[in-house]
Amino acid sequence: MLPYGDRSGADLLAAAREGTAIPGFVAYNLETVQGIVAAAEATGRPVLLQAGSSAFKHAGREALMTLALDAARRSSARIGVHLDHSRELDEIAACVEAGYTSVMVDGSHLPFAENVALTRKAVELAHDAGVWVEAELGALAGDEDVSTDAVAAGGTMTDPEQAAEFVAATRVDALAVAVGNVHGFTAEPVRLDLDRLAAIRDAVPVPLVLHGASGLPEEQLRGALARGVAKVNVNAELRRAYLRAVRDALPGALAGSDAVATWHAGRDAVTAAATRITRQLGPAR
Repeated sequence: MLPYGDRSGADLLAAAREGTAIPGFVAYNLETVQGIVAAAEATGRPVLLQAGSSAFKHAGREALMTLALDAARRSSARIGVHLDHSRELDEIAACVEAGYTSVMVDGSHLPFAENVALTRKAVELAHDAGVWVEAELGALAGDEDVSTDAVAAGGTMTDPEQAAEFVAATRVDALAVAVGNVHGFTAEPVRLDLDRLAAIRDAVPVPLVLHGASGLPEEQLRGALARGVAKVNVNAELRRAYLRAVRDALPGALAGSDAVATWHAGRDAVTAAATRITRQLGPAR
């Protein structure tokens, strides 16, 4: 089946109207790709397979791109392939040309005017190929790939008025926001600024994206979905599930030098975690 969506952003708008969200799961290798795809097939819900910039450093860009796109195309599920947190137009162009259904250009580290300029170039490049674009305004605390429970909330919150200006100037299709969310796990439960989130929703005409959803309390997550969040990124929760499963399988695997047993355990743990999260992001029960 072709990757999910019409590559115009309409898929996210539909999710926002329904009060649900599409999960964006980060993949690093064969086992995490397979686990995410299996979760999409088990739930029957759309999923974004995020094979992006930081993961390319581990697996290699061409290798991971090919793996993710092939898995999505062969699956019976609705799976989009998404470039996460890219700061390079050349990388965005390569993923668009390869067949990614969406890309995220991350200029959140730049001054506002430079973020606008970078995002506008990425939008022009992607829209010419029918690919929808996510951008970020505001800054999250924590690390995208390495987590400790000591991470504290911080960063720069997204300003609703500035968000409206940013979306109008860039024509971006979805906006990742900072409203108290963080990358990774935290020592204390995260409390989102839901009033700020509602103000951003009212100020911009595009769906909102919540990064750093690992470990987010259920009521906070449902509150975000009710306030315009249509895509939720999950990374640390899958990494933790994978590593714990490998740790538990390792003693038995070592006896027979059975590396495959650890890979199976990690993949199955990713499937279980991604399945649970995907269902959590569906219609409220």
